[in-house]
Amino acid sequence: MKLLISFLMIFQMICTNVEFYGKSYIVYDSLNQYVVEGRNIDYLQSVASISKIMTAIVVIENSRLDKKITVDETINKAYGSCVYIHIKDQITIQDLLYGLMLRSGNDCALMLAKSVGGSVERFVEMMNEKARDIGMKQTHFSNPSGLDEEDEGNLSTVKEMAILYRYCCQNPLFNQIVKTKEYKRLDGKGYWHNKNRLLKEYPYCVGGKTGYTKKAKRTLITRAIKKQVDLIIVTFNCGNDFEFHQKKYEECFKNYEKLVLFDKGVRNIKGNWYLFENDLLMSKEKDESVSYLIHNEEMFIYRNQTYIKKIKLKRYRFRDFYLMILKDLVYE
Repeated sequence: MKLLISFLMIFQMICTNVEFYGKSYIVYDSLNQYVVEGRNIDYLQSVASISKIMTAIVVIENSRLDKKITVDETINKAYGSCVYIHIKDQITIQDLLYGLMLRSGNDCALMLAKSVGGSVERFVEMMNEKARDIGMKQTHFSNPSGLDEEDEGNLSTVKEMAILYRYCCQNPLFNQIVKTKEYKRLDGKGYWHNKNRLLKEYPYCVGGKTGYTKKAKRTLITRAIKKQVDLIIVTFNCGNDFEFHQKKYEECFKNYEKLVLFDKGVRNIKGNWYLFENDLLMSKEKDESVSYLIHNEEMFIYRNQTYIKKIKLKRYRFRDFYLMILKDLVYE
């Protein structure tokens, strides 16, 4: 607990000049998987349409994009934000995903859930199973859309939504969808523009999702990358959310830099050989020092002598190194 408090105190000096008018927010370092700063990061509330992030990743992991479905009476339960698909329309999973994430279509959410889960109820179970799998302990989903007028809605925290978004960003297809500013439907029935206006207003923004209900108020999650410093910001009930996100990114990027702790390959560390399948990267404040300790095949990383995280090391074996080189040659 003392380590966590001292860690947060260090970062409160980094990027706290932007005024926040809202319920809760978080700045999350995606690369190192820790909280840079925030307020009420464990406060549980309805998250509105940013919960469609979970809907999207469950669909992506369990369906083909080119699959065509026939729209049925399921969409009669959709209200609020919709893309206005019609019963008996033939539409692909891909079009529905873009309608879901760019236009926040609640009709898209229902049809995707029905198609992938067999029923909306089973799909919601899949959403909650995925939440547990990736460590979202407080989060509970009630529906695939984020609407909260007929039930308590989808409940989560800014911290757990940041964890979810980081998980989703490991999927290339998800990244492609959320960074798209304008999408032409495969069925030729028009274009959809992304509601996340930060994609146009801030050049380092690479994705996100908007949300709003009367109960939740405005919710927003965005991601920005600059010089390999990778940050996620989530805000709940913030009236100036787009402005806050952009200014917070600008402040944090001004103070952060990327550090390559170990290059990809076989490295000798204090007499032992370890295999790094990728560069071991860190984000840090520009005047901070980074150190590490190794114990029982684990590396414990510190910034300014404050513990940050641990990494499981892989002992060098000739067979592993050979396979890594062979893999690189194949892809070249």
